Order: sequence, then structure tokens, then C-alpha cells
Amino acid sequence: MFSTEHLFDLLKMGWVTNVPLLFGSLVSLSIFIERVWAFRGVEGATRALASRVIERVLAGDIEGARGACREARTPIAGVLEEGLRWTNIELEDFDRIFATERAELNGSLRRGIWMIGTVGSLAPYVGLFGTVLGIIRAFADMAEHGTGGFAVVASGIAEALVATAAGLAVAIVALSLFNYLQVRVQALSAVFARSTERLVQALLYVESGAADSVDAA
Repeated sequence: MFSTEHLFDLLKMGWVTNVPLLFGSLVSLSIFIERVWAFRGVEGATRALASRVIERVLAGDIEGARGACREARTPIAGVLEEGLRWTNIELEDFDRIFATERAELNGSLRRGIWMIGTVGSLAPYVGLFGTVLGIIRAFADMAEHGTGGFAVVASGIAEALVATAAGLAVAIVALSLFNYLQVRVQALSAVFARSTERLVQALLYVESGAADSVDAA
């Protein structure tokens, strides 16, 4: 009868593939937890900061808007503060400045996520390697005993199947975590883009209002 103890024995026999799969699983889980914690509350904080900054810009308090950025701890704060350092430039120049800043910020959001994708991509092949080793073990047992039969090859075949299952399980979980983080990064990137666009519109509105006042005078 197959038991948990038998399963552990098979995992120990297939340590060549199971140890890398276990290590990859731990790395993927650690990165996932760290990224989820890092993303926690960023969307709400970004929207709140953008609203505060825009209110102060519309009130003509640019220095106060910069101070709000310096006090904030959300990742977009540095991007907004950088934009507030520039005045009297064209809309296209604002777009380039914010696009560059957002690209660097989005790169930091993706830090380590590629490792989860790599584990998800390689895990089936590692499991397949373990499958091949298990089959080789089964044939080696047949050669050693000089006869066939299920009893002789059962251990090797079971080891092969366990390696296959382990590889697929790690791949499914890792790719699920990877896709979730990718969606979260895209959502945050969209929030960052909307925040910078709103700031550009506010700055242009203030500058156009100042220009109209000068013309009227």
C-alpha cells in the first residue's frame, strides 16, 4: 500500500530534481510575498498624493506641492516632484520627462518577478529530467534482477511519476504567481500614468491662466 512514508522515500531518491524544485518554490514564494507587501496600498496612496499635489498646484503653491511629494512615501512621489522642477516647457517635453521617470519606476516594481517566471518555465523540464532518471532507474533494476515485472520496476516508475507531478505543480503555482504580479504591475503603471497626466493638465492650466492674465493686463 502506498503511504506518506513511501512518498518521502521517492522524493529522497529523486533529490537531484526535487531539491532544485523545492529551492525554486521557496524563492518564488519569497519574492511573491515581498512584492505583494511592497504593492500594498500603493494605488490608494498614489491617488491621494496626486490629488494633494494638484490642489496645491492649482492654488499656485508649487513649493507646497513639492513638499507634499517629499513627505510622501509612495513610489510616485519622486516622479511627481521631478515634474514640478520643470516650468515653461512644451507638453511633449513634459510627456518625455514623465515617461522616463515612469519607466524607471516600473522597472523597480518588476524587481525579482522575472525569477518567478523563470522557475515556472523551467520547472516542467526539471520534472521531465527527473522522469527520465526514474525510467533509467527502473531499467537498471530490471538489469540487476535479470527479470521484468511490475514489482521490479515499480520503484523507478513511481519516482519518475513523482518527479513529473512535482515539476508540473511547481510550474502551475509559479506561473500563477507570476501572472498575478504582472497584472498588479500593469494596474499600478496605469495609476502612475493617470496621476502624471493629471499633473501635466494642472500645470498647463495654471500656465495658461497666468498667460491669459498677462494678456489681459
